[in-house]
Formats: sequence, structure tokens, C-alpha cells
Amino acid sequence: MKRPKLRKASKRISCSKRYKIQKKVREHNRKLRKETKKKGVSKRVKKDLGVPNSAPFKEEVLREAEQRRLKIEEEKEKKRQAQREERAQKRKKDKDAASKETEPKAKKARQDENEKHLKKASGPDKSSKQFLCSELNKVIDASDVVLEVLDARDPLGCRCPQLEEAVLQSKGNKKLILVLNKIDLVPKENVESWIQCLQKEFPVVLFKASTQIQDKTVKAKKSRIVASNDVLDKSRAAACFGNSCLTELLSSYAAQGEASLRVGVVGFPNVGKSSLVNSMKGILACNAGVKRGITKSMQDVHILKNVKLLDSPGVVASPSNPPASMALRSLQVEEGQEGVLEAVRTLLKQCDKTQIMLQYNVPDYRNSLEFLTLFAKKRSYLQKGGVPNTEQAATAFLADWTGAKMSYHCKAAENHSLPAYLSDTVVAEMQNGWDLTKLKTGNMETLKGIKFPNQASSIGFTSKGPTAGLLTVSDISEVNPGVGSTEEGAEKNDEVTIDVNLPDKTSATNNANSLVFSPAWK
Repeated sequence: MKRPKLRKASKRISCSKRYKIQKKVREHNRKLRKETKKKGVSKRVKKDLGVPNSAPFKEEVLREAEQRRLKIEEEKEKKRQAQREERAQKRKKDKDAASKETEPKAKKARQDENEKHLKKASGPDKSSKQFLCSELNKVIDASDVVLEVLDARDPLGCRCPQLEEAVLQSKGNKKLILVLNKIDLVPKENVESWIQCLQKEFPVVLFKASTQIQDKTVKAKKSRIVASNDVLDKSRAAACFGNSCLTELLSSYAAQGEASLRVGVVGFPNVGKSSLVNSMKGILACNAGVKRGITKSMQDVHILKNVKLLDSPGVVASPSNPPASMALRSLQVEEGQEGVLEAVRTLLKQCDKTQIMLQYNVPDYRNSLEFLTLFAKKRSYLQKGGVPNTEQAATAFLADWTGAKMSYHCKAAENHSLPAYLSDTVVAEMQNGWDLTKLKTGNMETLKGIKFPNQASSIGFTSKGPTAGLLTVSDISEVNPGVGSTEEGAEKNDEVTIDVNLPDKTSATNNANSLVFSPAWK
């Protein structure tokens, strides 16, 4: 049977009762007002007139008042935050206690075991030098052929004697090939002279990696639009040269053996190792970019049935190298060990001042800071109030030099001599087993297909010779970070010198602002 709904009591009252209540309320309020009037208490809050204009130290008084107000607000906010955190912790404890009570004992035991396993399985820091060295050694040990990728703008500076010696001394009769990458950023005459110089030691392959390799899924989506795809593939950045020559060379060498050929790709950061692997594969197989040190561990990529490429992290540069080599080859800027402004100052000392002015279209400058100020204004790198952002300008300048954008070149050595770890027998052994005539014709075809920059538009750069690298953990612990600081300090002292022997006061005031540059600028 359905229960009858209970009706709520009505709030209606008679008019005489309502008027009586209103009268009582008015009398009560009147009584309260009279009492407050007798006591002298007023509800109105007096307006704060502030500090009068005639008062002395008005600004200081207002500043102190504002500071007190901000301090009180900060204390209140801290208290509120502490209360919130306390409430959150309390809720979490209550929730955990409730869940533990409901969970069975077997499940709790399993969770404890999993936590222990996770703590044990947590790997080492992938950005540490020890980890990078161990991964590089893994690639060298697992490879049958090692490709040392060199930046064509400074091939000698990209060579690591420790790495080459480790490959030659390792077991398994490993072969070493030098790959000259980024040849489209160097004048043709310079590339030819470097080929003549380097092929006296190891076989040399010319290469220009593609910097617009797309992911498989993106490539499949864009394959419908034929016209735009053709335009993209014909662009300078998307084109790849030397790919067929290197593939034929490796496949012919792999055909001599029964097992599949494992090819390790090694070199310093930002020489184009991952870009070379992506260009050989034809798709985005490894992450690559302008930022140095993207690759952290060994990656294997199959390019043919019997050929497998092993991508490796960059060689860790030794702190004992000259500052110019460290600015281009090491990860000191990325790790925060060296400032970007310091790296730019070091690079500018190795170049001709006139060529830098023409390349970046900036007027005459006295030091690196003035150059970065002019460069920031040119690129519109401005902070609030129109102040030039020299930090952003320095980052962009360094990215031009380490990435595949800036055209600069180093002259090849005229009097070539073999390093201490090489001999004529070792050179003959390294060149044995390769089809050198086919390699020569392949390099000639690569040279014909590329549009090289003009000699006048390329900046002349002074190379500091081969860069020393670290391959073992013991080398890292033994390295003294202070080594090389004397040279850096000498460079700092040579950067700005003021002529003191002046004939009169007028010439002294004029020449005090003019700086005499070190011979590195001349």
C-alpha cells in the first residue's frame, strides 16, 4: 500500500503577529544603535588618507608599507599552502590505510616484491660520461666495419686518435672507413684536397646526408600528394648524395663473408651519425637534430638483408683539448659546464673578422659581446624594452656552426705524415678487401651532383688538430678538469689589449676605445 505523503507545516501567520514581530525588531535595532552611540563605537571604517605630499621621505615610507604588506601576504600564503599539504597528506594516509585493510595479504607481498625488483632494475644515468663510453665501446666491439663520420668543414678536428687506435687494436680484424659528411657546406677544391690527404691512411667516402627524412607514417600520409612531394624531394636539404656508393661498398664487402655484416657508425657529436643512418635506411629510424647529444645508447638498423648499421652516442671529448675544439665537439654547453657566450668568443677568435662581418652582415665590432649585440639586433632577438638578447643570439650562432647551416672550411695539411699508431702495413691492411676503383668513381659522381659554395662565401677556420676523446671509465676519473685552462686564460688575456704609449691626451681619449686584436683575427 502506498504511504500517504506528509504535508509540511505552513509558514503563514496572521498580519497582526507579523507586524508585532517587525516592531520588536525595529525597537531592538534602535536600542543597539543608542548603546553604540553612547560607547562611541562607529561601524564606518575611517578612510586611510595615506601619506601626505608634504611629508618628508614619502617614497621610503610608502615602500616600507608596501614591503610590510607583501610580507604579510607571503606569510598568509605559506600558511595556506602548509595547511593544504597537511590536509592532502592526511587524506593520502587515510586512503592508504583503508586500501591496505581491504587488500589481501598475498597481494601486499607481491607489491613489495615488485617494488624491490624495480629498485634493483633502475638503470644508470644515460647522460653520464661513463654510460656514453660504455655504449660506444659496445658498438666498437660488436662491429665488423667501423665508419668514422667526419664533418667536412673540419675533418682533422673531428678525428679521434684514441678511437682509431681502439678500433685497430681490437680483436676480429675490423676495418675502418672515413665518411666525409656535410660536403655541401665546403668549397669543392677543399673537399678534393682533403680526399687526397685522408685516403693515404683509410678509405674515404663522400656523403651528404638528408636532413628532411620523415617518419614512415608521415610519409604514407603525404604520398597521395604527388606534386608537393616532388618539390620537397628536390630541395637541397632533402637530397642525399653518396648513399648508393656507400651501400654498394658495404654490400660487396658483406658478400665476401657468410654472416651478416655489422657496421658501427661512430664520431663526435653533431657530425651527422644519426642522419647518415636515416639516409641509408630511407626513413626516420634514429632521432636526429641540431641539439648535440641526442643519441644516448646503441641502436641497430637493418638497411639490407646482410648489412646492419649500429648507431652510437658521440665520443666524449677530453677536457685537455683546446677551447675551440671543446666548443665544437664537446657537450659542455649542453651540460652547463661552459657558457654559450664563452664558446662563441672562442670560435670568433679562430676566424677572420672580415669574413664574419660579411657572412652575418654586421658592422665592425670590437669584441664578441659587441658582435652578439649587433647579431641579436639583426635577427630581432630582443628582450623586454628592446634590449638585445645576447644569450639567444649566442645559442643561434653556435647552432649554425655545429648544425648543417654555416659554411666554413679548414685547409688540408700539405706535408702529410702518418700518426704514431699507423704504419704502411696497417694502411695496406685497411685498404685491402675494398673495391677502391668503384669507390673512386662513386666519389666522383657525388662531387658532380652537389652544388658547392663559393670559396669567397665560405669562412676560413683555423683547425686545432685531432680532438682527444675518452673511451674508458678510468680515463674519465684520471682527467684533470683544470688542464687547458692556462691556454684559455692566455686567450682571454690576448683578446683585448689597449695601447698605453700614446703621444698626447686627445689621441689617448680616441685610442682608449680602440682595441688591438690578437693575431688570431688577422
